[in-house]
Formats: sequence, C-alpha cells, structure tokens
Amino acid sequence: MGLLSFRGGVHPPHFKEPTERVKIEKANEPKVVTIPLSQHIGAPCKPLVKKGDKVKVGQKIGETDSFVSAPVHSSVSGEVKEVKEKLTPSGEVLCVVIESDGLNELHESVVPKGDIENLSPDEIKNIIKEAGIVGMGGAGFPTHVKLSPPPENKVDTIILNGAECEPYLTADHRLMLENPGDIIYGLKAMMKATGVDKAYIGIEDNKPDAIKIMSEAAKDEQNIEVVGLKTKYPQGAEKQLIYACTRREVPSGGLPMAVGVIVNNVGTAAAIANAIKTGMPLIERICTITGKGVKEPKNLLIKVGTSFKEIIEQCGGYNGKPGKIIMGGPMMGLAQYSDEIPAVKTTSGILIFTPEEARLPKPKPCIKCGKCVEICPAFLQPLYISAYSLNNMHETAEKYNALDCIECGSCSFICPSKRPLLQSIRVSKREILAKKRKTK
Repeated sequence: MGLLSFRGGVHPPHFKEPTERVKIEKANEPKVVTIPLSQHIGAPCKPLVKKGDKVKVGQKIGETDSFVSAPVHSSVSGEVKEVKEKLTPSGEVLCVVIESDGLNELHESVVPKGDIENLSPDEIKNIIKEAGIVGMGGAGFPTHVKLSPPPENKVDTIILNGAECEPYLTADHRLMLENPGDIIYGLKAMMKATGVDKAYIGIEDNKPDAIKIMSEAAKDEQNIEVVGLKTKYPQGAEKQLIYACTRREVPSGGLPMAVGVIVNNVGTAAAIANAIKTGMPLIERICTITGKGVKEPKNLLIKVGTSFKEIIEQCGGYNGKPGKIIMGGPMMGLAQYSDEIPAVKTTSGILIFTPEEARLPKPKPCIKCGKCVEICPAFLQPLYISAYSLNNMHETAEKYNALDCIECGSCSFICPSKRPLLQSIRVSKREILAKKRKTK
C-alpha cells in the first residue's frame, strides 16, 4: 500500500533530531509525588486515602462511580502527606501528595491477570478500567469507555496512532522501536475486547525505522496491517487518521464509532499489555524533554506525580533562563505557569523554549488570503469563526461549525498575519458548550 494521507494540513519543522535516536531512560525515583485525582476527560476521582495513610506502588488512591472516568493509583510506596488542591498542568485540582520511602513495595493487587486467549472481552475491559488507562496521545479519554461503544454503533476496525505528528515529540517513536511486542499485544487485547477483526497501525514516513520494526512485529498477525502515512500535520488527529487509513469520513459532530472505528495511541496499547501481563496500573509513561531551553534533551520513563522541575533537572537543567514551558507538543500543548507542577498520565512531552523562541509576533489585520481555509483539515473557515468569536458572536460562530474544530492550530501556523485564530475559536467553543450545558 502506498503512503496515505488526508486533505489539508501543514508542514511545520520537525525538530525531532535531538531525541529521535536517544533511547528511553528510566528517570530517577522521585522523593515526593503529587498525584492529581483528575487526569482524564470525565468525572474527577474522590480520594480513597487520607493524611498519614501508608500506600504501596499500584494501590488505588482515587475512584468514582461515574462510567466516564478512570481510577488513579500511587506511583510510589510511602506515606500520604496531604490531600489538597494543588496546581497541575490543567489548573488547580485535588491531589494526593505522597512521600516515597524508596522501597517501591508493590500492592497486593499488582499481579498478572492471565493471557488474552483465556480472558473474556468483559474481563479485558475491566482490567483496562481498573488499571486507570486513558488515551496517552494527549486527550486522556478513558480507554474502557472507548472500547464500550453503544450497540447501535457497530465497530469493525481499530486504528493505532503511531504518527506522532507533533514537532519535537519522539516518545511514541522510541516506544515503537524499543517495545513493539507490547504494542501488538495490547492491540490484540483491544481487538478481542471489541470483537473487531481488522486493525491498522498508522506511522508517518519520517519514521522508516519504526515502520520496519512494527511491520516485523506484526508479520504473523493476518488482521493487523502497518500502514505508512505521509508526514503532515495533523496526521495523527482521529478523523484525519481514519480517513487516511479507511477513506471513511466521520460526520460533523460525530465520533469515530459512527463510522465503525475506534482510534487509540500506541502508548495506550503498551499500557494495556503491561496491565494484563504484570497487573501494573498506569503509573508511569514515556516523556520527551526537549527544546533549546534544556541542556540534555532525553526520552525519560517518568512516574506520574513527579514534578516538572525534577524531570528537567535530570536533563541537565535549564539552558539559560526559560522563555516558555509547554506540556505536550508546540501545536496543541499547554503552556505552563510554573515548573512546580506534576507530570500526569498525558504528559507526552515537556518542551522548554528560550525567551527568543517564546516571543510571539504582533498580530496584523486579516488580509483574506484564504490560506487557513485551504489547509483546515476539518474543512472549516477559521477566519470567519475567529472574527465572530472576537466580536462575541458565538451563535454565528456555531453556525459556521465552530464545534467541529479539532484545535490542531494549523490555521494559526499558516496565517501570514499571525492572527490568534485557534485561541479565539477555542473561546467560542467554550461559550457554545457552556450555553448547551446551561440549556440542558
């Protein structure tokens, strides 16, 4: 099969060279972890522990009765020092602060769960739920919910996202090179859990080594196909990836399951394999720490709850005064107010930019060039949605399908006038959704 792609998109510089050949390194053990009880889309967890409690690695410390949620576990063994609201990458959230005893004593629940062949679909989904596994590409949607589509949505295909189209990030790339077996195992578990008999693993062609290694790992799996994708941003976005692999178009306002597809990240698949094989819940992940503002860019296996500051120090520290710290990639990541915040399940990258890189150009008036319309992968008209948003005309922005924006940032990247297109569209989306919730 030739290289696959979608209409639209942009070609930002990759900036992956500093870490794409750097092997994954296990980070130093944190002395203290701050674990947020909300690291996912959906209802936040309620604490199961209190100050003074002793906890072990893999012990559940947060849970909720809500279906759209995911439990939270301790990444260290030690003593709970406090349960209070703390600053996290997404704002102030109730957190469990644990002082490590350095023993890494495993909780009794951390035991192998069996083999895929001997587990029922419901058992696999329950293992995934109890392990607190969420989408590790950045969205953080609870995986067991994704794998439980309503009966009216017949799913026949699963796609694993190995595109890693965001500049700078190489965590998924290194995972595919160093642990392809677990990715295949986790994918097979998802296929059994959903009764699906066809799966694709999409990888951009700027990672030929990953395509080769994953193809070798899947050579005996008749129902799993590794496909090469044209290197273009946002190739890893759900709807664009679905179209590239299957030529199916998700309707406006619809979810992937509307066209019979479930999309997950390769990191999520590896986490599922780990949960089944060892019983270990999602308490650590691979993270790319890079940018001109850090001395030694690395791919680190970090524990959830470790502070950004501590992680950056393990990479030689700052290369001068940092201009901006971003969690995730430069296109869709979140700029951070401080480095005194904890890594979470969705911390795929920590980017440190110099003051010169972080300086934003002053926006100029729109020249109606149409470039944002031409490259929009969601077939929208960003210039108009943005203009209506800036004038508080959110109802009109909704008529222009503002809610279909996937927030990839391609429009802001391509705009010659450097307009705040994505930022203003986000404002409209929030206002529209808030009004819908109020109406309900």
